[in-house]
Amino acid sequence: MNDTTRPPLAGIRILDFSRVIAGPLATQQLADLGATVIKVENPVTGDEVRGVDANGEPARSPFFIAFNRSKQSVAIDLRSAAGQALARDLATRCDVLVQNYRPGVMERFGLDHTALEALNPSLVYVSVSAYGEHTTMRTRPGFDPVLQAESGMMELTGEPDGPPMRTALSLIDTLTAAHLTTAVLAALMSRADTGRGDYIDLALMDTAMAALGNMGSTWLATGTVPQRAGNNHIHSTPNGLFRTATEPMYIAVGSNRLFGELCSILGTPGLAEEERFATPGARLSHRDELRDTLEARLMTEPADHWVPLMRDLPAGKVRTLDAAYGSPEVAERDLVHHIDDGDEAFALVRSPFQFRQTPVAQFAPPPRLGEHTRSALRELLGLTDQEVDELAEAGTIRCT
Repeated sequence: MNDTTRPPLAGIRILDFSRVIAGPLATQQLADLGATVIKVENPVTGDEVRGVDANGEPARSPFFIAFNRSKQSVAIDLRSAAGQALARDLATRCDVLVQNYRPGVMERFGLDHTALEALNPSLVYVSVSAYGEHTTMRTRPGFDPVLQAESGMMELTGEPDGPPMRTALSLIDTLTAAHLTTAVLAALMSRADTGRGDYIDLALMDTAMAALGNMGSTWLATGTVPQRAGNNHIHSTPNGLFRTATEPMYIAVGSNRLFGELCSILGTPGLAEEERFATPGARLSHRDELRDTLEARLMTEPADHWVPLMRDLPAGKVRTLDAAYGSPEVAERDLVHHIDDGDEAFALVRSPFQFRQTPVAQFAPPPRLGEHTRSALRELLGLTDQEVDELAEAGTIRCT
């Protein structure tokens, strides 16, 4: 591979102390962009989401597979002085460090930003926490659904006459990962000019509040709390879930033009001219009447009848996961890739990054626990095989 076809982050090395979702997803994205990601794991359990195999050993669960492809696993006992020294030495040879331990843990390990900045001033150091590293709530644990509740996001989700609902997917973790990736890229660009690294403090609460978007802006601008609208859109209609003779469809046609096209497809062009439906505001005021009228027509045919007719509208039927993964859209974008490492086969969703000139990195399987401990300590720290063996015998590291 020549220089013109290298992935954009080729040559960047990342030391990843993160676990579960937000940090691992971000470092996986950076690995997709070509960075070498060294995942530091507990030598006994590994990342908490690995799960165990039939022998009770750390495995590669679907949860782990989702966020840890293309990484190297280095298993080090950070509770030991020798393990902490190894981790510090690795940090001096890396460009970026990502960690999501609870605040104070990295200080106890001697791996906090202040300690490592003195050893490697060019290091970009990223801390991910629930409420921020330097707040009065810094020691509070926090997980995605708790932040959904506390941020108001959960109160906005669900049917108007039902209880608040969490989003099934880990939305805040996923958005935090996207922010982390962006922040690291920005810090690396700045470092190219200044030669110095930076400290990035990411909090799930910050991400959650930013994710409120137009809902939050409505409150800030008017003092009016948006009410739950279920599968409907709070500000426009028809924009929601509609029944057909088979699967339901989601249709989002809030503008006059799109609504007129929908009415023509349904064979009711005069509907768009009725006073009660002629403008976005009028349609919103008569949402229930409009829904009943549209569903009466939609339920005369199966979803597969309507989908081709609505090809030029923002509309689609609700799919099961197997139907989604087997859809022509997924196939055409080549989103699912299959790889194996000789022992196991993996189906992975391709990176969403696509460049015309610069390739993303080739996928590698998610690592076994400690699979790269020996090679990393030899190549980066210059340890001999005998020294590595002695560390393994002492329980400081794990080599697979």
